Amino acid sequence: MLLSSTRNDWIGNIRGDLLAGIVVALALIPEAIAFSIIAGVDPKVGLYASFCIAVITAFTGGRPGMISAATGAMALLMVTLVKEHGLQYLLAATLLTGVLQIIAGYLRLGELMRFVSRSVVTGFVNALAILIFMAQLPELINVTWHVYAVTAAGLGIIYLFPLINKTIPSPLVAILLLTAVSVFLGLDIRTVGDLGELPDALPIFLLPDVPLNLETLAIILPYSIPLAMVGLLESLMTATIVDDLTDTPSDKNRECKAQGVANIGAGFLGGMAGCAMIGQSVINVKSGGRGRLSTLIAGVVLLLMVVFLNDWVSMIPMAALVAVMIMVSIGTFNWGSIKDLKEHPLSTNIVMVVTVVVVVWTHNLAYGVVAGVLLAALFFANKVGHFMYVSSEFDDSEETRTYKVIGQVFFTSSEKFLASFDFKEAVDHVVIDLTRAHFWDITAVGALDKAVIKFRREGAKVDIIGLNEASETIVDRFGVHDKPEEIEKVLGGH
Repeated sequence: MLLSSTRNDWIGNIRGDLLAGIVVALALIPEAIAFSIIAGVDPKVGLYASFCIAVITAFTGGRPGMISAATGAMALLMVTLVKEHGLQYLLAATLLTGVLQIIAGYLRLGELMRFVSRSVVTGFVNALAILIFMAQLPELINVTWHVYAVTAAGLGIIYLFPLINKTIPSPLVAILLLTAVSVFLGLDIRTVGDLGELPDALPIFLLPDVPLNLETLAIILPYSIPLAMVGLLESLMTATIVDDLTDTPSDKNRECKAQGVANIGAGFLGGMAGCAMIGQSVINVKSGGRGRLSTLIAGVVLLLMVVFLNDWVSMIPMAALVAVMIMVSIGTFNWGSIKDLKEHPLSTNIVMVVTVVVVVWTHNLAYGVVAGVLLAALFFANKVGHFMYVSSEFDDSEETRTYKVIGQVFFTSSEKFLASFDFKEAVDHVVIDLTRAHFWDITAVGALDKAVIKFRREGAKVDIIGLNEASETIVDRFGVHDKPEEIEKVLGGH
């Protein structure tokens, strides 16, 4: 794994990265604790993981400015493992998750992101914005008016303070100011300390206390595989979003490896598996963070605060952090996509909406993205299939019928291809001109075989012309119209 980064990644935006990193660290604390509770482990497991993953990806990641830590999507996959086998097996599963992600990086699976359409990314972003907002609702239900007042004040500071000063991130001002006011007035509202006890010691290196045998592998592998997949998917999607926000490219395969190294580090330091966080990454970018330094500061400050300043951190009102996350939700949602519903094709809108619905319904980002990608692929295949057509003309002088095939012939257009021929026409010679056609799969080759063989059975001579080199390769390999011993198999013996 390459640990070197460009000079600009580290010192090109020092002040912005420092301040943004502090804001992100404050926002990471309640999230890490909450995700630990979801997974059924002690809060320090999520906090140590967030510190470790953020620091390691700062050096090794392929997307500068992106924040990785313990996440809810990963925590949900750990619940059963922790409940049935305990923390030590979770740490072992975290190590294996990292190994699988490194392998994925070397297999260049990061390049699979090019199969994710823009409508899927938009749906993913909108669903995440909805989930982020929904996650704040428990802090706003059945509470005193003080909570609403603090939340409203936080949103006011976040959106109005930039009109006065754009140098200091407004979320940081909101958190510090509202914490001071809450402590001074003695407001009886929920704080970070109410979520769970913060750790009072630095993490130490340790090996998971599990037997090193196939039985252990059988226990953790069914959890490590989905953890690795969800972690990579969410990280690559987040990298794509940060690419758009910053108008800079990222190295997706390097990011796969970096996530793997980070999870191995987390497992050895007593942390749970994690991945990139879209919410915190958006906070980082919108607070001025651009380089690797912001990610490093977020991880280091997080650890220093929870270990050495835990008494102060525990006083931060949750309402202030809720205000920050609502800002993230509003900023993350692609509001233009609502207007685009009237302008974009129906298929594009369906893909986007289905992605949103599946993610929000299942609370699983991977399910939504997979559903969106599959649906987009089906729509694309159907659309391309409609662009294939066959024209024909008859030459009386030579008693020849020429069929000109134009477009892409594959599994969705093969039936249309066959239906374009008149096999009952009394003609001596048939020419199938494929100069402007391309054959993609064995379904298309099979359709060509059937057309040729059926014409021959009606007594016509068939010539195929204009086959391009790529199509000719697949036709020669899988076609049977020029292999008599295979013809009956194609027609089913009829």
